[in-house]
Amino acid sequence: MTIHLLLGTYTRATSQGLYMIDFDQQSTTLDNLQLIDDIGSPTYVTTGYSGNVIFTIVNENGQGGVGALVKQADGSYQLQDQVLEDGPAPCYVAFDQKRELLYEANYHTGALSIYQATADGQLTLTERIQHSGSSIHKNQDGPHAHYFDLDTAGEFVLSCDLGTDEVSTYRISETGKATEISTLSVKPGTGPRHLTFHPNGKYVYIFGELSSEILVGTYDQASGEIELIQTLSTLPGDFNGESSGAAIRISNDGQFLYASNRGHDSIVVYHIQADFTLEAIQWAETHGQNPRDFNFTPDEQFIICGHQHTDTLSLFQRDVSSGKLSLVSTDTIAPEVVCVTPL
Repeated sequence: MTIHLLLGTYTRATSQGLYMIDFDQQSTTLDNLQLIDDIGSPTYVTTGYSGNVIFTIVNENGQGGVGALVKQADGSYQLQDQVLEDGPAPCYVAFDQKRELLYEANYHTGALSIYQATADGQLTLTERIQHSGSSIHKNQDGPHAHYFDLDTAGEFVLSCDLGTDEVSTYRISETGKATEISTLSVKPGTGPRHLTFHPNGKYVYIFGELSSEILVGTYDQASGEIELIQTLSTLPGDFNGESSGAAIRISNDGQFLYASNRGHDSIVVYHIQADFTLEAIQWAETHGQNPRDFNFTPDEQFIICGHQHTDTLSLFQRDVSSGKLSLVSTDTIAPEVVCVTPL
């Protein structure tokens, strides 16, 4: 079985844009790297409409925004629409199939945006939410929205703001208007980057980029409120170097959580306990520099990890019973990868 993976990249050095690579599950090989579109720095991508539309960040000629590529009859993808504004590009996009909306977070401006996103790739801005505030770390001089995505039930949308140390919950109307209903303030200097939910929808795991910590919380699905119950480091106790958090993923069975460390250059594996708190069971070296993103194959038997600074992909086999990772390969070349998404 061959699986297609989208690779979002920076185009600062050797990358030319948005790529796709094939993973042959039988031979456990990654090959056939191909350029989908020469978009400038498509650093985060997601899909919609059963894979017929790719939504991506766009950074072109001093302007930033989002774009939509639509699948053609020959299987290729063509850019149909983009919404660009003067200034830096956003850092995160997520698609809401039920409401047909696209959610965007912009680290540099501290703003969240919502777009109507149609099956033919048309994008229309419906909402702009400007965060304000700051915190104690040198990278927290202002708001830095880093995540904007749905809860498990698809009812509310949550944002992580690395600059203000806040996780906010919003109610979203069918027309793409947002109302803030709850805000969690975390420990100063945490820098919440991304989060993920337990499949039961009642627990949330927040990744602090600046503190290299996972914050475990209960999530009230009726009110959108979060109450923290555990905080633990993503780094081993004997590590004294510099590192920052990047990606966080959870297995569909709700048994294991994975998070990548940039600096320590590892993926930490946690077993999710009966009370939904975490216990670290493995630090898997990624064998590359700056593992900014990783993702499961659809059956979750493998993990593919992208390295921004060494232009490589590492492939791990995942023991679905123990959750632990075994290295398969480290030599697949892919330039400036910062996002890995199954197509």
